[in-house]
Amino acid sequence: MPVHDVHVAVIYYSSTGTVAELARRIADAAEHAGADVRLRRTAELAPQTAIDANPAWAANAAATADVMEATHEDMLWADAVLFGTPTRFGNVTSQLKQYLDTLGGLWHQGRLADKVYSGFTASATRHGGQESTLLALYHTIHHFGGILIAPGYTDPAKFIDGNPYGTSHVGGPDTPLDDDARTAARIQAERVVKFTKAIKHGLAQAG
Repeated sequence: MPVHDVHVAVIYYSSTGTVAELARRIADAAEHAGADVRLRRTAELAPQTAIDANPAWAANAAATADVMEATHEDMLWADAVLFGTPTRFGNVTSQLKQYLDTLGGLWHQGRLADKVYSGFTASATRHGGQESTLLALYHTIHHFGGILIAPGYTDPAKFIDGNPYGTSHVGGPDTPLDDDARTAARIQAERVVKFTKAIKHGLAQAG
């Protein structure tokens, strides 16, 4: 495999579909930028009765049923991982957190270090804990020994999106992704692929 080829895993949890749509946009943009991409969702923990009681949640569960669940092998395969989660009281959802918490064995072996990581999120209200959710997610990345690639304000469009920590959107069944969110997702994916290629090439050159 040429050294510039990179593997990108987009691993997310989504209840009503906003983060799932962001994940698809990011996966498509990463693939367009030259990466080999896996799109994965984390396992659902909520009872079926709770899902069925929310039409948007039930619809998203049905629409994403064919998306494979994330495994440890996806982490080993990836050179870069973008994690997606809705906000839950300003924090990461339990569904994504459970997946992260199962990675202790790989962490102990040092097999999660030196990979590129980034994150994206959505909330039902403006602000709504978006920044704190991404910062909470990034605590885990630091423990991994990962290389965090945030979008920052590296593109003029980020001054419209306004979140330097990662792509975020105020979303819900009645507020689909707008052009600003789609642009932010593309910028973040392209930036992750760009620096993953550079880091992988640099490490190979360093021997």
